Amino acid sequence: MRPEILFPLFAPIETIGGIGPKVAQNLAKLKASRVLDLLFMVPTSIIDRRARPGVAGAVNESIASFEVTVEEHTPPPRRGLPYRVRTMEADGPLTLTWFHARPDWLLRQLPIGQTRLVSGKVERFGGDLQMLHPDFILKPGDYGEMPPLQPVYPMTAGLASKTLRKAILEALERAPVLPEWNSTSLMIERKWPSWREALDQLHNPTEPLDPERRDPGRTRLAYDELLSKQLALALVRNRRMSLGGFAQISTGVLVKKVIAGAPFTPTDAQMNAYTEINTDMAEPVQMSRLLQGDVGSGKTFVAALACAQSVEAGRQAAIMAPTEILARQHGRSLQVLLDPAGIRVEVLTGRDTAANRRKILERLQAGEIDVLCGTHALFQKGVDFKQLGLVVVDEQHRFGVSDRVQLLAKGSRPDLLVMTATPIPRTLTLAAFGDMELSQIREKPVGRKPIATRIMPLERMGEVLERLHGLFAKDGRAFWVCPLVEESDKSDLAAAEQRYAELSAIYGNKVGLVHGRMKGDEKERVTEAFRNGEIKLLVATTVVEVGIDAPDATVMVIEHAERFGLAQLHQLRGRVGRSDKPSSCILLYQSPLGLVAKERLQVLRETEDGFLIAEKDAELRGFGDLLGVRQSGQVRSRFADLATDGEMLELARIQARMEVEADPDLDGARGETLKTLLYLFEQDQALHLLTSG
Repeated sequence: MRPEILFPLFAPIETIGGIGPKVAQNLAKLKASRVLDLLFMVPTSIIDRRARPGVAGAVNESIASFEVTVEEHTPPPRRGLPYRVRTMEADGPLTLTWFHARPDWLLRQLPIGQTRLVSGKVERFGGDLQMLHPDFILKPGDYGEMPPLQPVYPMTAGLASKTLRKAILEALERAPVLPEWNSTSLMIERKWPSWREALDQLHNPTEPLDPERRDPGRTRLAYDELLSKQLALALVRNRRMSLGGFAQISTGVLVKKVIAGAPFTPTDAQMNAYTEINTDMAEPVQMSRLLQGDVGSGKTFVAALACAQSVEAGRQAAIMAPTEILARQHGRSLQVLLDPAGIRVEVLTGRDTAANRRKILERLQAGEIDVLCGTHALFQKGVDFKQLGLVVVDEQHRFGVSDRVQLLAKGSRPDLLVMTATPIPRTLTLAAFGDMELSQIREKPVGRKPIATRIMPLERMGEVLERLHGLFAKDGRAFWVCPLVEESDKSDLAAAEQRYAELSAIYGNKVGLVHGRMKGDEKERVTEAFRNGEIKLLVATTVVEVGIDAPDATVMVIEHAERFGLAQLHQLRGRVGRSDKPSSCILLYQSPLGLVAKERLQVLRETEDGFLIAEKDAELRGFGDLLGVRQSGQVRSRFADLATDGEMLELARIQARMEVEADPDLDGARGETLKTLLYLFEQDQALHLLTSG
């Protein structure tokens, strides 16, 4: 249970004075529904209001504060003109200006003859100094209400910054003094404040934000966040090791048959990855391994070898994919690879008829199916394996830490192999998969030709259309990916439908359309027609990023390439170049191209090394959504920045592993303190493992 000391932090936001249903609704848009969310709201910038230059010394376009006497109100002579209030400061006049003003409110705020402190942005206008819409108007005695350094938070329409500031200050008053989880030596060495003081520094800064250097309070909070996540991963890993597992030992007969029957020669990198997996599976401990391999590097073949080992050891394997279309694709690929060893492969999706589904489930329970492919539905009630030995999960970003915890709690404790085609920088791998061992395939299969990548402005689309005519005349195939749409009133689906209509007018029934909102069987029908050549050009949203395998497709056109992240462009490009035919990728961009976008597209033209591209992507735009963390919510950070916090992440990982080795169940006094940290950063799911059998 959550420690009592944290109860005030998890109280609803409405318990704070001044927050009624309407304000709470606006705060919910900022993902703030509890007191804790206010405390963990990180300022995006800090306004320095300490400058009191006097009217004579005021710098144009700067933020400044002045003590003034109100002299005269001048309402606008007609609509559309500003309301002006003339005031006098020791050095001279200052005009305060409002558009769409409420005169009664202004007369109450600024009575003639009274002294006020005003603060805001000043500008020189025809020799006079004026301030448009002052941020603060304070009476003598209330001057302390204006922070000398004012934190600026993310805002939403309908929410006043003063309301948010007041709520955050009240939340701060409720923040308890928590026991210290960081070592005294680390606190002294890094000059870190306590947790409570760090929050105070965050919301009541004493120095302006330095883009080059984070202050000690923010750094400490970032470390706390990293430590909580690494501690959760260390608990998951330790629990896996202590629970044991089934040693899947085989003579290698079936594995040899799969290798001998493969329609290609396996690469050294594939065989090295399988050797690491084989060693893990033979141990009486549950395997938990991440297999990273670039697009088209042959991860499915490595998974097939692992399945063969599990089957020979008398167990079954499950392949879990994020979509039905990908599950069926895996079924086809594995059938070809495992057939030479007599291994029985089946696919189970939501599209199966009730009778067919019942038949598959009966055969599965009887042990007549060796490898079952499907989506998350494989772990629903009623899907019972005779003896599950291996779970292979494709595309890890749909499979977060919580899924791994659930799988770990399953009685059979199957070995786990997670495959990803997103090459992940080391720091991000540690942050998301610190509980897993890592295997990498950094070599392309024999015979694959490089993909020629061209960057062209949209104005030259005519040349691309002409080139496609020639491609289709030779029975070639191409993808056309439509852009991520920025305007809120349009969707990428609308863009795809429009482009489909335009291209159909040129190429007739050679064009097909596929998008994420199509029903599974319709999507399958279109992609099958593309695979077998009935359709030559497949117009798509980014649904093709994972899941449409058409080795005969040799051209990938990506429209508005400047709107995509590097890693995503690389994933899309990897849909072609999957055979021995020359392939190309055409990146169409909207002129003029920004500097960062230009650099991104240039990187793609210069290299096909996904690991290099991933590092560059992180460097250019931060880790953002590199892992598709929107789906799993597992890596997104409030305080830490994985692009720059590699050293702290490594330190947190070491500390977490040491803590768990010293006290595996966290039941000592120190363990109780660490549990508080886990609950505070909502990483407490890992604690359920301590009580599970």
